[in-house]
Amino acid sequence: MEPLDLGSTWTWREARARGATRRQIAAGGEQLTRGLYLSHAEAASFRARCAAWTRLLPADAAFGLESAAVLLGAQPDPPAEVQVVLRPRPVLPQRRGLSVAVRQLRSEDVVVSGGLRVTSGAQTLLDLAAGLPPAELVAVGDALLRRGVLTRGALDARLRRADRVRGVVRARECAPLLDGRAMSRPESLLRYWLATSDLPPPEPQLPVCDRRGRVVAHADLGWRRYRVAVEYEGRQHADTGQFGRDVDRYSLMAADGWLVLRFAGRHLSGPAVVVERSGGALLSRGWRPGALTS
Repeated sequence: MEPLDLGSTWTWREARARGATRRQIAAGGEQLTRGLYLSHAEAASFRARCAAWTRLLPADAAFGLESAAVLLGAQPDPPAEVQVVLRPRPVLPQRRGLSVAVRQLRSEDVVVSGGLRVTSGAQTLLDLAAGLPPAELVAVGDALLRRGVLTRGALDARLRRADRVRGVVRARECAPLLDGRAMSRPESLLRYWLATSDLPPPEPQLPVCDRRGRVVAHADLGWRRYRVAVEYEGRQHADTGQFGRDVDRYSLMAADGWLVLRFAGRHLSGPAVVVERSGGALLSRGWRPGALTS
């Protein structure tokens, strides 16, 4: 039997109306939920999966929570279920593969991203605050700022009208710690742990200058006064070309008196090692507890 081109997404009823057999419908794509299918060619894309769901959702539905964070580019891993946010109504959609949250959304709480209605950066951060640990919430907030889908003004405005909303206390506590200069989730985690410790807060993307005043490197984090830098070594640093550039960069920093602490994925399980080693480095460079200058 010849395959039938049903497009990128289709419902059972649409496919049958076009003359598709049950076997053609089942073989043509992945079943997202009862009566909804997505072409195998599109199934790997989370955005395509969300676009397919719009066929069954109310027109005012907006993708939210982790789904919004993925669609806005603030986190890479999609959730197990597609998450949508709806205003209160008598009957909510109930389908396998779909999670529905009820919110009193205003027009400014929803944006259009790639043709899809998505909760705004500020609304997404507030929604995630109820479930994410503070360090992870800061990492998402940093990414939203870095991607340009969140501004401090918009976040402040949303938090001002969020009294008694679940998660608002955590969101308000974390908001001052957000910084769009962080280039990755691990950098955000390291900065959060250091900023909430007894150590002086580190500066993100700290420029390192040589004796002639030329910028020779940027440290992920650091303390200019004490010439201590913190670097996170992700998998990309194993690349031969990147490894060579790192050697040059660390040599230039060391030549100008910088002490560089390097951390990797094995150190992301908790703050103890990062804070202890950073504190030791700062003490060796003259910092003393109570001296909060970076």
